Amino acid sequence: MAHTPNRIPGSTPGSASGGAPGVASGRSRLAAQNLVLAYNNAVIVDDLTLDLPDGGFTVVIGPNACGKSTLLKALSRTLTPASGSALLDGVPIATIKSKKVARQLAMLPQSPIAPEAITVRDLVGRGRYPHQTLLRQWSHADEVAVQQALVATSIADLADRFVAELSGGQRQRAWIAMVLAQETELLLLDEPTTFLDIAHQFEVLELCSRLHAAGRTLVVVLHDLNQAARYASHLVVMKAGAVVAEGAPEEVLTAELVESVFGLPCVVVADPVTGTPMVVPQAGVTHRLDSAAA
Repeated sequence: MAHTPNRIPGSTPGSASGGAPGVASGRSRLAAQNLVLAYNNAVIVDDLTLDLPDGGFTVVIGPNACGKSTLLKALSRTLTPASGSALLDGVPIATIKSKKVARQLAMLPQSPIAPEAITVRDLVGRGRYPHQTLLRQWSHADEVAVQQALVATSIADLADRFVAELSGGQRQRAWIAMVLAQETELLLLDEPTTFLDIAHQFEVLELCSRLHAAGRTLVVVLHDLNQAARYASHLVVMKAGAVVAEGAPEEVLTAELVESVFGLPCVVVADPVTGTPMVVPQAGVTHRLDSAAA
């Protein structure tokens, strides 16, 4: 089952923590070691080893169905590995009690669904659940955490609105506020810009950038390569259940890699605003991809 993936042309082997390819250094709070993930005996991720840089804004990219979301589920303890381990502070996360994990790591899945008739304040307050016990119910500290999360996401003025009444961008910020209220150093966000228009996508990504600047460690799955290159401090590129490249966007995102991983002939130029890599598809690419599919 296990295999060592081939490196994609133009990729940078190894991890930001300085380890050799396929060997977790043990210096990152969140890591995967020989991880195998499967659904109904169908292997999705195969023998994956990875360190997620502490304090980094890591963006995971790759084609549809390559295992990006499945990896985040394992890293957040919502999916049990077939073999290998997701590690939190060097300990297999599957062996740690869920509330203890939730006090250290917050996960926002794809397209979360809010309960009926819940206000923004109540939704954000649910992020305080990991801090509640039989002897410690709602406290002033919880109130402060919720208010700080509302302010950080610029939705304090929406606190008494029903979540169902919000725009897509406002609703996504409410969900992010909920995970912020958990007060964890590690944030995992699975496709947080899905279904949002372009303005709201950048609104959410700018928020993520501010969280990163404030010292949070983020691991985010994105589909848009140019957004990933603009905001990430560290890119992880996946294909067919394996990590094929990782490193700084300017080192990883090349025309050769994009064509090898996504099948998209392109040129990579400097973004005129940020200087980060920008993928520009070549003329006639749609016709060529259609011909290849045929």
